[in-house]
Amino acid sequence: MATRKLVLLPVLLFLAVLTASASKQQLTERRVSEAQQCRFQRLRSIQPDQRIESEGGFSELWSQNEEQFQCAGVSAMRNVIRPQSMYVPAFQPTPRLVFIERGIGLIGLHLPGCAETFHAESERGSSKWWKPWGRRGEQGRGEQDPWSGQGEHGQEERGQGQGREQISMKDQHQKVFRVRQGDIVALPPGITHWCYNDGNEEFVAISIDDLNHQANQLDLSFRQFHLAGGVPRQEIRGGQGQGRFNFQNILSGFDSRLLAQAFGVSPDLLERMQQETQRGFIVKTEEMSMIRPQEEQEERFERGSEGGRKWWSRDNDDNGLEETMCSVKIRYNLDRSGEAEVFSKQAGRINSVNQNKLPILQYLDMSAERGHLYPNALFTPHWSSNEHTVIYVTQGDARIQVVDQQGETVFDDKVNEGDLFVIPQFFVSMGQAGSNGFKYTAFKTSSQQFKHPLAGYTSVLNAMPIQVLANSFQISPADARNLKQSLHGETFLMSPSSRPH
Repeated sequence: MATRKLVLLPVLLFLAVLTASASKQQLTERRVSEAQQCRFQRLRSIQPDQRIESEGGFSELWSQNEEQFQCAGVSAMRNVIRPQSMYVPAFQPTPRLVFIERGIGLIGLHLPGCAETFHAESERGSSKWWKPWGRRGEQGRGEQDPWSGQGEHGQEERGQGQGREQISMKDQHQKVFRVRQGDIVALPPGITHWCYNDGNEEFVAISIDDLNHQANQLDLSFRQFHLAGGVPRQEIRGGQGQGRFNFQNILSGFDSRLLAQAFGVSPDLLERMQQETQRGFIVKTEEMSMIRPQEEQEERFERGSEGGRKWWSRDNDDNGLEETMCSVKIRYNLDRSGEAEVFSKQAGRINSVNQNKLPILQYLDMSAERGHLYPNALFTPHWSSNEHTVIYVTQGDARIQVVDQQGETVFDDKVNEGDLFVIPQFFVSMGQAGSNGFKYTAFKTSSQQFKHPLAGYTSVLNAMPIQVLANSFQISPADARNLKQSLHGETFLMSPSSRPH
């Protein structure tokens, strides 16, 4: 029996590798087939043209009819959640990257087969009964004793209006994540998630879905499945988004009696749940309570300062089994200037997150980048060899140029805050920040980023022999040598002072 197991082990490993290779090939083939739609004459920066109102905020969508979105195989959405409001539980058939543009909140991800590891019966120091009472820094962060006021049967009394309400302390659920401005959040396809704004300002999040991913076996249309809420039929106005839509939660389509049997509740309760279809998908909430560890302890654990081994670390002899979906890390803050890959005191910085920093991105096959260009700084010409890039402008303005394989300028325009545009794979682009600087977030359709600079000391021109440059451009060897020497000093980002006038 032991011999048979030893024989089967290499076979199973081979089949696993073969399956992974086949999946990657299917993804590549799908991207190639969809790339045939990249037949546009011009690129352009665009604002969202569809708006869905909810009682606790609103959602904005960019038109799916945009040729550049069809080329990249992506869709874009921006959600604005007002204080003490929640985006109801939902899931989507595609991988999604979410950038937190402003605010602070909580996100819950509920993975099938994983245990509800957050529960109130834990030792007092290891978990807390989290109570957002409106003002951060008072009771929202839990500086008070989280167990004060607890009754003798594990319950807590609190006043609400004229009456008093008993809150059970026996709730248990899967992990809840704290997210804040600058975070990039990875949402796997098919995983239920929700978001709650417990801060004092609007919570703004921009999200990009990769419709071309192999996990999506439907068509290339934006879809989102909501477990609650709903939007009545209404008009969509503006741009190419004119028409009608009717978004409802998935419970509304089932027979209430059958669903009541499945849930083990009364049909009346199920009917009330099904009829909650007029509030939108961002709903106002009463005071919400849920179990969370101390935020300071959580952040220290994620940064590895408590001495524990980080399961996502690549510095140890990992065998690939340390990372499990139940304990997966889903967020990374792109505003950490100390972790920037490109940094110039005069020009700015670029910070990116890929599968090495956030391993879940290998499964999503997506990555992100955050750039901050100082006034009049130049982002030198470059191209990406393995991904489309979707750029969202978060602050300032810049002049952007994009050139295709025929040497035609397909984009030459000024982009401003709130604009979104696509740079297709292999197209060469460059940009110059305006007088107020330029900040952007880029979403990429690959978990690894390969950028090829055309100028700077790491550029392809600097790597070529002098004779190759001289004969390619019909210039003298002396001019070719001067060209190479002028490329030393900076790469990707170039300050105004370093450029010839």
